[in-house]
Amino acid sequence: MGTVGRTSGQVRLRVAHTSDQDTLSGLVHQFTGAHSHLCTDEWVGYAKVSRRHSTVDHEHGEWARDDDGDGLREVHVNTLEGLWTSVRNFLRPFRGVHKRYLSQYIAMCEFGINLKRVSPAFVSAWVTAHQVWT
Repeated sequence: MGTVGRTSGQVRLRVAHTSDQDTLSGLVHQFTGAHSHLCTDEWVGYAKVSRRHSTVDHEHGEWARDDDGDGLREVHVNTLEGLWTSVRNFLRPFRGVHKRYLSQYIAMCEFGINLKRVSPAFVSAWVTAHQVWT
């Protein structure tokens, strides 16, 4: 399961044993703020999520929608659906991952996506956090 912050760009990916309403709503509430605007497809699993919520109806050929009339189709799930391609490409070189370790591989993938690039600020913070005193 995954969430992507459209403003922050931060990604949260989790492996779940089930994809029922309780599990899904728990993860959404854990990784989004109370004032977040959730954009999903029409799946009934999102019914228990208590966030502002817009949907696109893939069953009826709707893939994106402009709700506020500004010419941008802000209601879509393309960001997260495209992210799963990145996850698949990350896992491909391993040629199969045991389900026991899948969450650890997903955590590495999430870290890489969130890092995006190694910046001087990141290196400085990393060195400071891992400094060995002699």
